[in-house]
Amino acid sequence: MSKMPAKGGVRDASPQTASLSKTTPVSGWLILFLATACGLIAANLYYAQPLVGPISAELGLSPRAAGLIVTMTQVGYGIGLLLIVPLGDLFENRKLVMTVIALGAAALLASGLAITPGIFLTAALFIGIGSVAVQILVPYAAHLATDETRGRVVGNVMSGLMFGIMLSRPVSSFLTELTNWRVIFFVSTAMMIVMMVAVRLMLPVSRPTVRPHYFELLGSMARLMITSRVLRRRALYQASLFATFSLFWTTVPLLLAGPDFNMSQAGIALFALAGAAGAVAAPIGGRMADRGWVRPATAIAMASVPVALMLTHLGTMGSVFSLVILVLGAIMLDFGLTCNMVLGQRAIFSLGAAYRNRINGVYMATFFAAGAIGSAVGGWAFAHGGWMWATAVGMLFPAMGLLYYLTEYLRPLEIPKAS
Repeated sequence: MSKMPAKGGVRDASPQTASLSKTTPVSGWLILFLATACGLIAANLYYAQPLVGPISAELGLSPRAAGLIVTMTQVGYGIGLLLIVPLGDLFENRKLVMTVIALGAAALLASGLAITPGIFLTAALFIGIGSVAVQILVPYAAHLATDETRGRVVGNVMSGLMFGIMLSRPVSSFLTELTNWRVIFFVSTAMMIVMMVAVRLMLPVSRPTVRPHYFELLGSMARLMITSRVLRRRALYQASLFATFSLFWTTVPLLLAGPDFNMSQAGIALFALAGAAGAVAAPIGGRMADRGWVRPATAIAMASVPVALMLTHLGTMGSVFSLVILVLGAIMLDFGLTCNMVLGQRAIFSLGAAYRNRINGVYMATFFAAGAIGSAVGGWAFAHGGWMWATAVGMLFPAMGLLYYLTEYLRPLEIPKAS
């Protein structure tokens, strides 16, 4: 396995590792706070996903361009992962997190006040950028923990993040049913303001002891993707699934609100809540990885996504049976995505603690870029050919991922033990 190259003067030592690795065990209250913060911030990425219909209708966005509502947020998140997250190795982390959350809060407010598609889509871009505070907090939690508790601490924080993601869609749908789509953005703006104050009061100061140049960090991230076969493959595997995940959750609200099902926002919220059951895959994937079953588990996780889309065509569209099958398909899709993400993180975080933040940034940015493509293509496909076209396009992404995965048997990956 390739090690992190030390070209161009890149310092491999993680700045916060030196200052925080010998701290006392992090308190349960602080873990709970970090998990809650990650969940609330990550939810901002997904509030608009089930609201594509009402937002497009009110702002005058064409059906062909409706997918951009989700795409712009994901593009912003990808930009933030590549350009903002590395700043954690340059600036005091607490202040950086507060600044990024403030940017996200301003963008949320602008989204709620938007009266034109251009204003909303620009604000959506900055919501994505502001949401990368999560990817500063997760490595921050790892640095706060002792060596003996690091896995448990990061696992608990990640559970909060996943909880926020899975509940964001039903919460925004329920609130829109009771009021209108703008309210969720105003509510989240208020929560982010409270979160900034809480971060200031709750988090310990974390000042980098080593200050590499910003462009050195960016260059090292590019070299990681080029030289690390494990990182490159796991990022592309997850990208093929996340593109379909984003396509599905961008277009299924349009299907459910359409003439076949004619569901209200409350009904769409219940559907999303049922689909969240796929989150149970996280501990299952972790156990499989711990037992050395990474390769077969990856194959199962990746294959489950296109199978889930095929299942959604069983029965007559609009019937109770087809709705049940749609729910099962959503659960299976979320299951496959979540399981593969855990398997991928286990693999890439075993590459070395010295550059774990940059590995995480490259990994997340790669598959979120694919998610942005999936959302945009999904909106276009649904506008042209309905659910049939959307799912046909959605199956192409994991199919390509599986073909790439099969080439692994020509030269098996060697995943090192966790460091």
